[in-house]
Amino acid sequence: MSDEYDLRPDSPFALLSPNEVSAWFAYMKVHLRISYEMNRQLRVDSGISLGDFDVLVALTSDPHGRMTVSGLATRIGWERSRLSHHLRRMRASGLVETSQSTSDRRVTEVVLTEAGSQKLREASPSHIGFVQRAFFGDLAPAEIAALTSTLEKVYDGLIEHGSLPRPEDHP
Repeated sequence: MSDEYDLRPDSPFALLSPNEVSAWFAYMKVHLRISYEMNRQLRVDSGISLGDFDVLVALTSDPHGRMTVSGLATRIGWERSRLSHHLRRMRASGLVETSQSTSDRRVTEVVLTEAGSQKLREASPSHIGFVQRAFFGDLAPAEIAALTSTLEKVYDGLIEHGSLPRPEDHP
């Protein structure tokens, strides 16, 4: 409840209902902590960042491991400029390659390299183990199903009210 959080009257969260405040704070705690912990786990165990992992996983959604920068940015929910800077670092590490599209020279394509694919294969077991322990570990199957349903509804609301289009591979 909002009283539980002792909100100041000028807090923007004071505009939410008590249930919304509780849900939003619970989400923010999980979001901020899971991002930190996943990034830390990937860096320690595999030497890559969570951002690297997100890009590599997104590229595996294409059968050829190839996406346009715009399509990739939409898929992972990043601004193009942020992604372009990140891709420079990944390219320097040999995880991806970028090139102009052969069909439209104004478009840049990102391609998963063999080194990137290998890094993803190496990182995945320990990362998925962490996700299973830290995120799913205390949830019963029915709770996971309810969480999935809830998150899909939230995602649909983001697509409806947000600025990014729905990724092509997420109907």
